[in-house]
Amino acid sequence: MSERRYRVAPGGRLRGEIRVPGDKSVSHRAVLLGGIAHGTTKITGFLESADCLATLAAMRLMGVRVERPAHGHVVVHGVGLHGLRAPNAALDMGNAGTALRLSMGLLAGQSFATTLVGDASLTRRPMERAAAPLRRMGARITTTEGHAPIHIAGGSSLQGIAYDLTVPSAQVKSALLLAGLYAEGITAVTEHAVTRDHTERMLKAFGVNVDISASTVALTGGTELHGCALEVPGDISSAAFFITAAALCADGEFLIRDVGINPTRTGVIDILRLMGADIQLLRPRMFGGEPVADVRIRATPLRGIDVPEALVPLAIDEFPMLFIAAAAARGRTVVTNAAELRVKESDRISVMAAGLQAVGIHTEVRPDGIVIEGGEVQGGKIDSHGDHRIAMAFAMASVVARSVIEIADVENVATSFPEFAALARGAGVHIEELGSAQAESH
Repeated sequence: MSERRYRVAPGGRLRGEIRVPGDKSVSHRAVLLGGIAHGTTKITGFLESADCLATLAAMRLMGVRVERPAHGHVVVHGVGLHGLRAPNAALDMGNAGTALRLSMGLLAGQSFATTLVGDASLTRRPMERAAAPLRRMGARITTTEGHAPIHIAGGSSLQGIAYDLTVPSAQVKSALLLAGLYAEGITAVTEHAVTRDHTERMLKAFGVNVDISASTVALTGGTELHGCALEVPGDISSAAFFITAAALCADGEFLIRDVGINPTRTGVIDILRLMGADIQLLRPRMFGGEPVADVRIRATPLRGIDVPEALVPLAIDEFPMLFIAAAAARGRTVVTNAAELRVKESDRISVMAAGLQAVGIHTEVRPDGIVIEGGEVQGGKIDSHGDHRIAMAFAMASVVARSVIEIADVENVATSFPEFAALARGAGVHIEELGSAQAESH
């Protein structure tokens, strides 16, 4: 079987309305917390991607019964805070950095030992940022030169700590809070830049008293969780590809329904609006503890900007598509304070810069960011380096391209957005999937 790739012809224009799949971050957390709760947790809108299914499989290996009665519906029969059992194999998190780092916290206080592994991409990502503060709590964690595989010894006695989060990371914050459930005393995390707060919101939904004051979140160990019903909103990181493409070339109005608009995740909308995008949030409401709205976009010319540093952590996963917006905008866009992009599924600064240059856009790479000169996007061949968000970003770049864009190594799109190509095609993007027997038979 040959490598899967996309071939995307120019001229697409987004039209109509869509729904994107459920939020990946929320789906991971729903399964993890549901597994250690008492009683049953019913999840609707669960993202059935490779990443989230890896989390689900890991919980099953530790004795949690999980049912999937219909697509997007998951029923988790929780075993309680101390009911997990030793798995009979290493827990394979595939490409899921969220699952791996959060599981480090969840497993730090268990009575049994575990080993966490992942694919080639995941084993390149830094894990000491979570392991080091967990060791301060008393966890016995061994990384492989700072990466996965990771071994967590059982039977550690954890103590709550006050931790200053120097690198903005919702995953590290969440790992410490999950470990804090098993620790004696109070675990408090202080952050200097706002990061995603899905864990804090969901812990409250499961009945945990979470104290949030100023920039610190704290909880007391030993609190039992209780199963609940959770509705997962549409993933704004997935919606971002369509929001941005529609801002560039929607045919009239384009609508995306039921998108999560958690204020720690809406940096992509704020940045696009600063660039001149016409984006409106309609029918704001709540899905469980998460705010949701319909997103309406009209096409309008975009301009380059200096991206405010305070917005960078709030759009960290959406920058590949924001770089496409910058490429099509008038003038120069400057992104700084974004060194975190270098330790994602790929070095997204370098890989995006190479891809933009391949389609005729001038860039200047900096240690913590990039300068992009807006211009005319040409066709070209892109190596996504196995990074799902880079593959999807260049596929959507076709709406402003002058000729065909071909993107290699797109298999990992299934980790976050398995329906991407079909949904993009239905919305008006001229995308073909090639390189597998199934794709070539269409």
